[in-house]
Amino acid sequence: MTAAELTEDQDLRSHYAAIAAAIDRIVDGYQDQPSLEDMAAAANMSPFHFQRVFKRWAGISPKRFAQFVTLGHAKRLLDADGSVLDTALEVGLSGPSRLHDLFVACEAMTPGDYKAGAASLTVRWGLHDSPFGRALMAATPRGLCWLSFVIDGDERGAIATFLEEWGESRLVEDPAATAAIADRVFGGGAAASEGPEEAIPLVLRGTNFQIKVWEALLRIPVGRFVSYQDLARAVGRPEAPRAVGAAVGRNPISLIIPCHRVILKSGVVHNYRWGVCRKKALLAYEAARAAG
Repeated sequence: MTAAELTEDQDLRSHYAAIAAAIDRIVDGYQDQPSLEDMAAAANMSPFHFQRVFKRWAGISPKRFAQFVTLGHAKRLLDADGSVLDTALEVGLSGPSRLHDLFVACEAMTPGDYKAGAASLTVRWGLHDSPFGRALMAATPRGLCWLSFVIDGDERGAIATFLEEWGESRLVEDPAATAAIADRVFGGGAAASEGPEEAIPLVLRGTNFQIKVWEALLRIPVGRFVSYQDLARAVGRPEAPRAVGAAVGRNPISLIIPCHRVILKSGVVHNYRWGVCRKKALLAYEAARAAG
């Protein structure tokens, strides 16, 4: 990376909060098609600077990004996908370690395993900035075990939710411990990978059924959506889309395990643990980069 590219990359990351504010403005007002000036004002930038920063992050213009938020786009993409999940399940995982195509390695931990060793397990956690708002990430010595988003600026609420899930362990606030993974996840949108990277290790704590659903989510191609019914069929439970939906909702590692790629068969985007607006933003970002 050249000095100029490094400076621009650092400039991008310094504007995560501004990008997040602009994305909220786009998602909230997509039906009114907000102007470049309105979006720039939400980011507290000049229109020229905002356009440059946003395009460097998303790969497309803010106006083009807004087009990917619409219901019509979601319905068209869902209708066109057909058996995309079946194909993805056969192919498996591959690709560079970036937000739009993360390469991960999973390790399962049953509830019994966790209960037996919870007291001796150290989990380090920290809050990090991202273009989708503040994110809370946590890791055991074996890998990342938690990724959630702060809703409406309520950091205490995000921490409380995390504590409810992992409170039996020895918890240490240590943002430095999760900074490298946060940088790979949230810092990779602007620049292409310079080469193969090691897989991001994930520690999944859940029932066998939940883990099976989460592993299926990992195989949904970036920029694509599947319905709850299609996902249920893919995991061998076509009669139980509600149970599959509940497992999707319990996903402990948001974004990396892309539960946001599951929507209603009608194309309506709903039911995201960390906010429907954020889900729409994630889908629009991925669809935009895939199209670009």
